[in-house]
Amino acid sequence: MPATKDRANRPSRNRAPSPPPRPTRPFTLWREVLTAYAAPALMAGTAGILTGQRDLAVAACTSIAATSAVVAFLVGTWLRNGGRPRRWTTTTPRVILTAALLVITVGAAALLGWFTAQWLPAHTPLPAAPWLLRLRIDLPVSATLATTIVTLRWRSSSTATTTTTTTTTTGTSTR
Repeated sequence: MPATKDRANRPSRNRAPSPPPRPTRPFTLWREVLTAYAAPALMAGTAGILTGQRDLAVAACTSIAATSAVVAFLVGTWLRNGGRPRRWTTTTPRVILTAALLVITVGAAALLGWFTAQWLPAHTPLPAAPWLLRLRIDLPVSATLATTIVTLRWRSSSTATTTTTTTTTTGTSTR
């Protein structure tokens, strides 16, 4: 037996076998919506309080968090499609699916923010206010974060449940 024999393929006697990977939590829409509301509200609210921007602290719990929650609900509902995801959403690469949904949701949020900031003061007795101008920024940014997070979390939970197989011979999970 030569001294330079490759031992990389042999199992080590001193190491314990690695534990099987943790199963991912299933995609639960109400949890995603709650997280989509709470996370930006806490982060933007804290930033508003620490920097002394009262309007940011108020917007954190209203336009920023509410937009995130609504977008998370709409995107999550569409992705789930009644518990049966569309085939192309599970086979399309994660980055492409996220980018496609981002273009749609951010575009819609930007149009809504622009329309609200321009149309409301011109056609209603509501005067032009700084918070209306904030909607042009708040809505697309909130839609971006919510869409990205919900899509990636949905995709990781849906691909983990469909691609994880258990082998009966070794008792370990493979992906």
